[in-house]
Amino acid sequence: MLGAIAKTLFGSSNDRYVRSLHSTVAKINGFENTISAMTDDELAGQTAKFRERLANGEKLDALIPEAFATVREAAKRTLGQRHYDVQMIGGIVLHRGEIAEMRTGEGKTLVATLACYLNALPGEGVHVVTVNDYLARRDAEWMGQVYKFLGLTVGVIVPNLSDQERRDAYHSDITYGTNNEFGFDYLRDNMKYDRASMVQRAFNFAIVDEVDSILIDEARTPLIISGPTDDKSELYMRVDAIVKQFVPEDYEKDEKQRTIILTEDGTERAERMLEDAGVLVGANLYDFENTQVVHHLNQALRANVMFKRDTDYIVKDGKVIIIDEFTGRMMDGRRWSDGLHQAVEAKEGVEIEPENQTMASITFQNYFRMYPKLSGMTGTAATEAAEFYDIYKMNVVTIPTNLPVKRVDEEDEFYKDTQDKFAAIAKKIKEHSLKGQPVLVGTVSIEKSELLSEFLRKEGVKHEVLNARFHEQEAHIVAQAGRLGVVTVSTNMAGRGTDIQLGGNVEFRIGDELGDMEPGPARDAAIEKIKAEVAAEKEQVIAAGGLFVLGTERHESRRIDNQLRGRSGRQGDPGLSRFYLSLDDDLLRIFGSNTLFARMMRSNIGDGEAIGSKWLTKAIETAQKKVEARNYDIRKQVVEYDDVMNDQRKVIYEQRADIMDANTVGDVVADMRAETVNALVGEACPPNSYPEQWDVETLHANVLEALGIDAPIAEWIKAEEAIEPETLEERLNEAATALIEDKANELDAETWTQIEKSILLQNLDTHWKDHLAMLDALRQVIHLRAYAQKTPLNEYKHEAFALFERMLSQIREGVTKTLAHAQFRYQPGPELPELPDFLTTHIDPFTGDDDTRDWDLSSLGNPSTQFAPLQVPELGAADLGMDPAEWEGKVSRNATCPCGSGRKYKHCHGALTGAE
Repeated sequence: MLGAIAKTLFGSSNDRYVRSLHSTVAKINGFENTISAMTDDELAGQTAKFRERLANGEKLDALIPEAFATVREAAKRTLGQRHYDVQMIGGIVLHRGEIAEMRTGEGKTLVATLACYLNALPGEGVHVVTVNDYLARRDAEWMGQVYKFLGLTVGVIVPNLSDQERRDAYHSDITYGTNNEFGFDYLRDNMKYDRASMVQRAFNFAIVDEVDSILIDEARTPLIISGPTDDKSELYMRVDAIVKQFVPEDYEKDEKQRTIILTEDGTERAERMLEDAGVLVGANLYDFENTQVVHHLNQALRANVMFKRDTDYIVKDGKVIIIDEFTGRMMDGRRWSDGLHQAVEAKEGVEIEPENQTMASITFQNYFRMYPKLSGMTGTAATEAAEFYDIYKMNVVTIPTNLPVKRVDEEDEFYKDTQDKFAAIAKKIKEHSLKGQPVLVGTVSIEKSELLSEFLRKEGVKHEVLNARFHEQEAHIVAQAGRLGVVTVSTNMAGRGTDIQLGGNVEFRIGDELGDMEPGPARDAAIEKIKAEVAAEKEQVIAAGGLFVLGTERHESRRIDNQLRGRSGRQGDPGLSRFYLSLDDDLLRIFGSNTLFARMMRSNIGDGEAIGSKWLTKAIETAQKKVEARNYDIRKQVVEYDDVMNDQRKVIYEQRADIMDANTVGDVVADMRAETVNALVGEACPPNSYPEQWDVETLHANVLEALGIDAPIAEWIKAEEAIEPETLEERLNEAATALIEDKANELDAETWTQIEKSILLQNLDTHWKDHLAMLDALRQVIHLRAYAQKTPLNEYKHEAFALFERMLSQIREGVTKTLAHAQFRYQPGPELPELPDFLTTHIDPFTGDDDTRDWDLSSLGNPSTQFAPLQVPELGAADLGMDPAEWEGKVSRNATCPCGSGRKYKHCHGALTGAE
């Protein structure tokens, strides 16, 4: 009670924090007259002055007032927009590495320019992370006008760029791109074979737009780069045919956990059918030999029972395309992991593409925590404030609106079933549309949006449907959703990136209606006419009550509901919102089916009747909080397990970087050789044992295999009765080192170093890939340790560490063995075989959500897991032609020059033709 009284008197902690920033805003405003009096050249020259002050030791915080005032004036001159005071507060919050929660329509995109400009001044790069490619391009072009006016460079990262284009974009002062592109570039960089081919530079500062969508909704979904495995299409189809014969009694499904398991009868039935189909080894489904069959059976069962066409995916042009559960968009190129996508393809009878093997992986949590300073902005973050602080150490600051919010949020209405609810919704939409009020309807799936569309057609209501099927026109549909009497049905409004302006959007109307008109007086007159029409229509819409947001059911997360509501009442406009619910809704059916509330609803509400009260709305919010807490636990579990892998990932990636940067790696290779010899001798000659107890025969065979030397170990032992294992180690190491030195002396030092680096990196990558597969498998089964009263996470840490040590040992032995046995000779070699494409996937270990894109391996140098011996052709002028200009590309840089000078080609005619 005392807390409530204090809050009333002094405001919340958020209110007090925001008030504390008003003094800084006053300083910014104090510079406005001075800055606005500058010429364009003087204003652009501010950047050089700020950078000079930073070079002289001044801190970024000291530049805030003047730098923000400069950005505000630049925005006025380039965009015709002036930052409000509340936007200045948002800019300060972003600069401090916090999350700015700002309502829809408050200008978050413009707010980002303040913190971006300030943090770009040191020249270390700023990343602005968006939810899709459209927004990345749009914002880079739109806000780029401000940055370029002030002399900063702007880049944008989108799919299908070359490595050089990506490198240029990352070396710009400010870089826009999607979370997936940034993450995948990081992984791809750490699979390359030399520094020059890497595209990213050291991380500095990032602003995440729609931070809740990226760092919360997508955070349980790791980014994965993978390569294809063997084709198992026939197995998928045979298992799918069997699963289609199952009846509901054969399995138990839990929609809350999204799991499905066979019953005892179902298992017996599956065993008989799999045995008849020739798929099963033996008669027991759960024998070790049938592990893969069980996996495929479970995935086929999930595909057929849990995943629904037109809700979880659609089939288009013979392909299964995932639908994003948060935005309702088609996710072209994305694929579910672990064989689930192949199971759905078998279910739908389309071509089955091969599975993939993980080659690199990282979660968004661990990717974004690498930035020394991270901030974000969104309209809905307060409900997840605890998670943002726990995982990312970012505070959420709610920024007040520029104008008071006039939107009215009405209580939810409850109906008995979906038919009654949709009938009532259609009538309500018709009623509001007829009086000129625009209506935005939010649904949770394509299926529901199309069902509602049928009801609206029966009522004679003209409407637009915005879902995954028609997302190409989404920006245009959303932009005009605020016009008089317009009805827009949207699968989900999160991250659409286009404001709904009452009366319509002037820019979109000009583009749509005057796109082909030549510039001139006629076009200018037409633009003025459109502006006048929009202004007049806005007054009519305001008189009708503003935008009416109608939700057809509650989402699992309150944030998604708030995002939908936030579309109404922007910048002080009037508005209305209401949600319509029924017992058939997923949230109530899965999480509240047996509650007192549900039983009361079934027994007391008649057909077509509705009830509404604050108590019922609070009950729904309580259910949502429980679901949010459960989802947070899932995400936290993902990051806890990935933290284990992340520590190992850092070691491997740092090791790769050190190898690439080193002038020579001879010491590293020598240490690995010594460790390998130590392990071989230690295994055959245990401590405190006598020579006659040593396994000399096995030691000799292992030394021959690993070191490539036929050492007379038995003779050494016979010649010296009291010989120590350390002596054997010393002699074997000397012999192995001599062998390697002989090989190295056949080539020049630079070539040999490149060989050593290549072998090191390829062994590192091969064993890291296998290690990731082992950790994936371990992650799937470690929960079973709980039955032995052990903590699965602790067990995972212990096992993962042991596997990592084993991997390091295998790398040492692999490098030593490859160098010992490889033959390096001068001869023209065959062309390297074509390599398979990598796939980039964004998979969810709990629901199977995926983001997959093809990636061209040619940009990775040569990631072949098998080392190709160096081949340097010795060709003369007679073979190549007498004109040295024709030799480029045909002669190795380290080969002797064909002119007969005796010098290397790169130091002779190669230097003249540019080969150097």
